[in-house]
Amino acid sequence: MTIPAPAATTADEAPVVKAPETVGRSPGQLMWLRFRRDRTGIASALVVIFFILVAILAPVISWLYGKNPDTLYGQDIPGLLNDFGYPIAPNGGVSSEFWFGIEPNLGRDVFMQLVYGIRTSLLIALVTTILTTLIGIVVGIVAGYAGGKTDYFIGRVIDTVLSFPSVLFIIAFMPVVENLFVRSDEETPIWLRAVTLVIVLTLFGWAGLARLLRGQVLTLREREFVEAARVTGASPARIVFKELLPNLWTPILIQSTLLLPALVTSEAALSFLGVGMIEPIPDWGRMFRRGTEVYQNDITYLIFPGVALVIFVIAFNLLGDSVRDAFDPKLKR
Repeated sequence: MTIPAPAATTADEAPVVKAPETVGRSPGQLMWLRFRRDRTGIASALVVIFFILVAILAPVISWLYGKNPDTLYGQDIPGLLNDFGYPIAPNGGVSSEFWFGIEPNLGRDVFMQLVYGIRTSLLIALVTTILTTLIGIVVGIVAGYAGGKTDYFIGRVIDTVLSFPSVLFIIAFMPVVENLFVRSDEETPIWLRAVTLVIVLTLFGWAGLARLLRGQVLTLREREFVEAARVTGASPARIVFKELLPNLWTPILIQSTLLLPALVTSEAALSFLGVGMIEPIPDWGRMFRRGTEVYQNDITYLIFPGVALVIFVIAFNLLGDSVRDAFDPKLKR
């Protein structure tokens, strides 16, 4: 048996070496390439986008559904609530007309309360996240770049804020604000509660990001490219915006992604404690509070906001982890 000799390879037939797919790609393209390979991150992003769309399209959903979060259907329509104020139909009044049932006593539609509650929590958390991130960026960069007494003073302020019992302060502070701006014979304006919540949550939220960025800037300001910028006569503003800030976007984006679900939970917790949003604004925290009062007779009312909040927080935290891993795969566990 004759074994054929291998064909000779000429210079024109040299094997083609495939270039790595990372060659010629920008850091943003590499980040997106790593992120889209993460199935958990993609699934979490879809869940988060769904919640955001529900919050944005709440009026459209209300119009299509044919109900709103304020109407007392259980009191206006006979046969929905019993003499004790609980839904007559099983499972909290869940039916083709009321998808998630009706609220005990008041008889509001639970589905619309939940949809508009998403909108309330997300709006407050989003505004707070933006303000917290901006303050954290400014304070962290100033402390790290200035150094010396400025860094020492800002560092002590950060330590004080981080060690302060924020929940106790907010519980004590909210009644003081109402007494200062609202007369005893008037109801507290909804906008005042919302603005106060944003302010106090921002007040106690910026310190963590500021400390992180301060440490990053302390490291970056000793690097060669920063020293080269100083030697060439670059102003401090140019060094901060052109040299330091572009290298800080990764921790800023990651921390902001993780901060938003934490603020949603904080807002719900404050409303649960009675110092958050007030009637008639739909809110997840108030739904939890009401659910704990009626769960023995209507457990269904507590299930829907609980499941929604758990899914949202888990999805956003998983998304934050995926974003972190996509930006810096070395941190991947």
